[in-house]
Amino acid sequence: MATSSIEWTEMTWNPTVGCTKISAGCKFCYAEIMSRRLKGMGQEKYKDGFTTVKPHPASLNIPFLWKSPKVVFVNSMSDLFHEEIPLEYIVAVFKVMNQNPQHVFQVLTKRAARLFEIHKQLKWTNNIWMGVSVENDKVVDRIDYLRKTGAKIKFLSLEPLIGPLNELNLKKIDWVIVGGESGFRPRPMEIEWVENIQYQCEISFVPFFFKQWGGKNKKASGRLLNGRTYDQMPKVQI
Repeated sequence: MATSSIEWTEMTWNPTVGCTKISAGCKFCYAEIMSRRLKGMGQEKYKDGFTTVKPHPASLNIPFLWKSPKVVFVNSMSDLFHEEIPLEYIVAVFKVMNQNPQHVFQVLTKRAARLFEIHKQLKWTNNIWMGVSVENDKVVDRIDYLRKTGAKIKFLSLEPLIGPLNELNLKKIDWVIVGGESGFRPRPMEIEWVENIQYQCEISFVPFFFKQWGGKNKKASGRLLNGRTYDQMPKVQI
C-alpha cells in the first residue's frame, strides 16, 4: 500500500505483481520502470523482475488495516486479469474488496476478454469500479467486453492516448479518464483528440477527467484543457 500521486485516486494496493505487454499502450510502461527501481532498492516483492507475474497473498490483509475510507487503485504494478493469475486468487482479491465496503476500489485492465470470461464468478459490490485501458481505436473492443460485465461502475482509462477515438460508444460507461504519455520518449497527444472525447462525454452525460498532457516534463505541461481543469468523477455508490 502506498499513497499515490495519480490524480484520480488516493492510494495504491498491489495484491499481484508483474505483467507482460499486450498492445501499443504498453510500450513505455511506467510500472515496468518503477518495478526495476524497486528491485534495485532491494524490495523483496519485486525481486523476480517485472515479467514474472504472481500473486502476493501477504498483501491481501492490507485494506482491513485502513482506519478511514480510501479511494484505492488496485494493481498499479500489475494486471489482476492477467492469464497467469489463477481465478481462485482473483476471487480472493474480490472477497477482500467485498468485505471492505467503506473503500472504493478502482480496478483497471487491458485484458478485457478474460474479465468478461470470468465476470459472473466474481461478486460485484457497489464499491468496485471496473475499468479498461484504451489507447487507440485498435483496442476499442475492450469497451464492449467491459460493458457486458456485472460491474456497477464502469470506466475507461484512455491513457496513454496515442490516437483519436472519434466514435466512442459510451453506453453503460460511468466515467472517462484521458491522459497523455509521459517519460523520456513520449508519443504525442493531439489537443483535438482530447477535445473530441470531452465533447462526446458531455453530450452523453458521462463524467470526464483530464489527467495530464504528459510529455518529458508532465508537471510543466500541466492538466488544463482550454483553460480549465476537468476533475469529474462518478457518484460513489456504497
